[in-house]
Amino acid sequence: METREIQKLIDFIAQSGLDEVNIETTDLKIKVKRYGTAPAAPLGAPQAIVSTPSYSAPAPAAPLGQSAPTEAAPASPASASNLLTIKSPMIGTFYRASNPETPAFVSVGDEVKPGKVVCVIEAMKLFNEIESEISGKIVKVLVENATPVEFDQPLFLVEPV
Repeated sequence: METREIQKLIDFIAQSGLDEVNIETTDLKIKVKRYGTAPAAPLGAPQAIVSTPSYSAPAPAAPLGQSAPTEAAPASPASASNLLTIKSPMIGTFYRASNPETPAFVSVGDEVKPGKVVCVIEAMKLFNEIESEISGKIVKVLVENATPVEFDQPLFLVEPV
């Protein structure tokens, strides 16, 4: 099963109102619970990390219902036509840092390179590190910390170097 198919399944479950879904084929067995009753992982237990960033040209405007950006853009940013967008590869909750006591992975003005973690998205109790696939400077953070994000929603504007 490909990532897009899994994403479609998660979207379907989120919109359906179902609490549990079981899918079984000859090659694959999936069990998804929306309101899990499974015990929480003990402290220090390993967490699954998925790194599947995406980027593209920026959207002309933020979608309706979008939160205000967490940081203002620099006084004279590069023209919007040359900026790239790092987008969310999944539905989940956006976090700028791995926990509340640590600094944000990236802030406005920070340089990013391919492989640098820019944020974490929590989906179904898994914390997924999102890595940059481009080099450049963060110009704008488009999402508030600890807010829900949609698949393909713009997260950061990056000025390529």
